Amino acid sequence: MGYLLGFDVGTTGTKVLLIDEAGKIVARATVEYPLSTPQPNWAEQDPGHWWQATIEATGRVLAEADISGEQVDAVGLSGQMHGSVFLDKADEVIRPAILWCDQRTADQCEWITETVGETDLIKETCNPVLTGFTAPKIIWLRQNEPENYARLRKVLLPKDYIRFKLTGEYATEVSDASGTSLLNVPERHWSQLILDRIDLPLEFLPQVYESSEITGTITSEAAQLTGLSAGTPVVGGGGDQAAGAVGNGIVETGVVSSTTGTSGVVFAYLDEPLMDEQLRTHTFCHAVPGKWHVMGVMLSAGGSLRWLRDTLCAAEQAVARTTGRDPYEYMTAAAGTVPPGSEGLVFLPYLTGERTPYPNPNATGVFFGLTLRHTKAHIIRAVMEGVAFGLRDSFEIIKQMGVELTQVRASGGGARSKLWRQIQADITGQAHCTINVDEGPAFGVALLAGVGVGVYNSVAEACRVTINVVDELAPDAQRQQLYEGYYQLYQQLYQQLAGSFEVRGQLVTESLL
Repeated sequence: MGYLLGFDVGTTGTKVLLIDEAGKIVARATVEYPLSTPQPNWAEQDPGHWWQATIEATGRVLAEADISGEQVDAVGLSGQMHGSVFLDKADEVIRPAILWCDQRTADQCEWITETVGETDLIKETCNPVLTGFTAPKIIWLRQNEPENYARLRKVLLPKDYIRFKLTGEYATEVSDASGTSLLNVPERHWSQLILDRIDLPLEFLPQVYESSEITGTITSEAAQLTGLSAGTPVVGGGGDQAAGAVGNGIVETGVVSSTTGTSGVVFAYLDEPLMDEQLRTHTFCHAVPGKWHVMGVMLSAGGSLRWLRDTLCAAEQAVARTTGRDPYEYMTAAAGTVPPGSEGLVFLPYLTGERTPYPNPNATGVFFGLTLRHTKAHIIRAVMEGVAFGLRDSFEIIKQMGVELTQVRASGGGARSKLWRQIQADITGQAHCTINVDEGPAFGVALLAGVGVGVYNSVAEACRVTINVVDELAPDAQRQQLYEGYYQLYQQLYQQLAGSFEVRGQLVTESLL
């Protein structure tokens, strides 16, 4: 039996996953790396860290599975979306990659919108230009680091830099390219109109493929470093959200995913490129050939709980080190002792700005209603509830678009907590299911690799063969009614604070001058 390999170049680490053709997990490994924030609202990484992590994790997986690279039939690639890897004519990285959660490009977004024209921009890309997207990062480089821009010859997304290191090919695929503000999303190719109007050469961009197409093969040099076999096919793969959706079986109408990773994403399959009239969600190409998807994205979901762990939960981490358990287990156990609504404590999870439904880089996190009554346990539960309120925003918009919603599949690190899944079910009013695999994007691109080399006839078949629902948590009517009032308060707080967020942003900017 052959094997399929999936890579996921994430924000905190690169994961490598090996599965067999039945979808059984054979081996997995993750290698972490740092994230740099050289200024407020900036986020950067060294692409070399991704490559070294890929090499190390691949070696670990092959060793754990006790197989050779020749037994791997194909490789699929996923990763954090929107990040910009800038290469010079010698294929050397010019500067650290600017990431999806970086918020420095508000002025460039406005310039692109005015220069292209909002009507043409939306017609071409189905989305507004947002600070996390790729095109404004390129313009930022041109305007702020002209010496680096003069060296620029190619712009790659994070997973596609790893593709280049593995295959020597400049390639991407439609789902990840949809988040660049440079792709004609309805027609699934680069937008010459946008490139012309903002004066970027097409040669800066890699070739675009469908997600299950073969984009290249492992080179001899990469084979020596990773242990893979030279000539092994590498398929297009997908941006982390589209790839994760494949890994969750979100490949047919009505099945929706709610992913609580570093970011939070509600993702629904589309047969055609529908858009929210207010452009609060994203409409991108799906990793399923010829299909699309709509998703709402909040920037700090699991990231909010991780921030809380790292800043206020040293005691829980210390106990976890002595017991070998996850510190989140102790945090959620504490949250479970607090009643729904956290006794009036409401958290706005805008720690890195926000995207859906408020595309505002100046939005910040807020605890509202804090009193002497509140303990650390209240704060933990309030963070979990605030993230669920943010996810509900996306559910409400997707329903308003007329998208069918028959089943919600929960995934990501947050889905491992039964309490957090129940909170999300109670706040959204939607039963939340879990499935037999929880490997997200890496599993999805391993399936896409199988489609690319003919192990499966289609993406839908690959999902039917490998994915099953194993659990479901239904909303509790009493808690749902209680949370309704808190959700209304949550929404009011953003509206009341929106102007203050802007003032704060200006003050921070002035203080850095």
